[in-house]
Amino acid sequence: MSTTETTGMDTGEDIGAIDTVRRGVQVSPELKEGLGWTIALAFLAATGQVVVPIAVQQTLDRGINGDGGPDVSFTVLMGLAAAAAIILASWASYAMTTRLFTTSERGLATLRVKAFRHVHELPVLTQNTERRGALVSRVTSDVDQVSQFLVFGGLLLIVSVGQVIIATIVMLFYSWELAIVVWVCFAPLFLSIRYFQRKLSQAYGVVRRQVGVMLSAISEPVVGAAVVKSYAIEGRTQARIDEAIDEYKDASVRAQQFTVVSFSLGGISAGLANAAVLIVGIQLGLNVWGFAEDITAGKVLAFAFLVTLFVGPVQMGTQIFTDAQNALVSWRRVIGILETPADLVDLGEDGQVLPRGPIDVSLRDVSFAYPGGPPVLRDIDLDIPAGTRIAVVGETGSGKSTIAKLLTRLMDPSDGAVLLDGIDVREIAQASLRRSVVLVPQEGFLFDDTLASNVRYGRLGATAEEMLAGADELGLGDWLAGLPAGLDTQVGQRGESLSAGERQLVALLRAQLADPDLLVLDEATSAVDPSLEMRIGRALERLMTGRTSVTIAHRMSTAESADEVVVVDQGRIVQRGPHAVLVQQEGSVYAGLHASWVSQQGTIGS
Repeated sequence: MSTTETTGMDTGEDIGAIDTVRRGVQVSPELKEGLGWTIALAFLAATGQVVVPIAVQQTLDRGINGDGGPDVSFTVLMGLAAAAAIILASWASYAMTTRLFTTSERGLATLRVKAFRHVHELPVLTQNTERRGALVSRVTSDVDQVSQFLVFGGLLLIVSVGQVIIATIVMLFYSWELAIVVWVCFAPLFLSIRYFQRKLSQAYGVVRRQVGVMLSAISEPVVGAAVVKSYAIEGRTQARIDEAIDEYKDASVRAQQFTVVSFSLGGISAGLANAAVLIVGIQLGLNVWGFAEDITAGKVLAFAFLVTLFVGPVQMGTQIFTDAQNALVSWRRVIGILETPADLVDLGEDGQVLPRGPIDVSLRDVSFAYPGGPPVLRDIDLDIPAGTRIAVVGETGSGKSTIAKLLTRLMDPSDGAVLLDGIDVREIAQASLRRSVVLVPQEGFLFDDTLASNVRYGRLGATAEEMLAGADELGLGDWLAGLPAGLDTQVGQRGESLSAGERQLVALLRAQLADPDLLVLDEATSAVDPSLEMRIGRALERLMTGRTSVTIAHRMSTAESADEVVVVDQGRIVQRGPHAVLVQQEGSVYAGLHASWVSQQGTIGS
């Protein structure tokens, strides 16, 4: 089990903390809305906390130990002032929390939406090489980590910084010597922050990656539960999950070790500061060192309160610091998604629009290679007149399915051009391309919803009457009527409530509703019963009528009924022509494929 993700989306994972925040705010501008007022409220809340030690000092030095004896009215006044300060600080804290929570969630909602949308704009190759669990973790748990920090850690950070600054100012007013003592005690902690920041960032980078690995290890057996049970590999599957969980646990423990050290260092600094203030304060008060420092009992007591106000935020800051590293790593990972370029650039309104009607298709000197791999297609030249039915055949791995992806612009060629009605697909607006060109893959994906909702992906605004009419046009009306709830039938997750053949029928009905001008079919190889196979064949015949169609054929029966057959072998077109002509060319690739298929059908039939 690898401890890292196989991903093309590492962009942004090495940027610094400040740059991460800057880019994050650029992506989610809502985060900086009203930030000035939020910070002002934070300082107001911190000021309210500092008023209490001042009130204590004034009460002790002037209200109780004043020159004229105890002053009850002044003591009451200081008590009321402290109470008012606490009320004001509480209100400021509430207002700040509300503002921070609102802006953070608005900003993170924008981040989630942008990240999710960009996932669909990513290169198909990137999506295929990224572990699904890792990809999901980036747009869910990673954003949640950022959310928790901004809403809670960010709140405490703002308050803590304000409290430390104000406490330091008051300390300096009372005794600059004692203020220096406090800062000296915390110097080792402050000086080590950079070191811990680097170590924690590295450690939590591993943790966040392991979350993706763990989600992948857990989700795959859930989706493939039937395979796990069929082959009795529960033990092996559980071992993979256990290994992923153990690696996540080990990564988390290593990260927490740095957290414990930094937190302990904060505790030691706090203890030293409290002890040093009492010792040095008493020495200054007794003028042991000959300083002319006017240190009263009230000031020493107030300083003890101030040290508490100083120590608390610093100790809290060590935990916030840990959470910040976790959040920053997560933020970088989400930014990594957003900064991964989409290789299929949509010209939008500047793109050309395809006219409606059957499409002429041309491939000009097209070559394609996957990153780091050998060419899959080489120098492909192909012209398909409008309204023609073409079947593309070839051995597994010959490159025929890649042609389907290029025609529908799921990928762009490495060299050459794909032309639709004489227009390079890269110059066609995506909205026009998706309206005119539809791919029916080998297994049409169905969502866990009703059959009607799945069919409407062909045309979102379609009515029930239009879907029923489409079913009748394909000869599927009686099949649809025979379902338990017709269009309202629940198909289950990934369409598991339907048979493989029925899922193909839904995919064809979806394509019928889309009404494309170019239909590209990657023919399904799922075994279906003969009656359903005949139904699928009739539906395909009607679906292809009146439009250009290109079928990636896995069964020679499909090639036999096509207007022309294109034979692909090792990434090149080696034959083209009607089935009746090609099958007579003895020793040719197509004749061999057809003879092998006929032999296989005979074996199955016997």
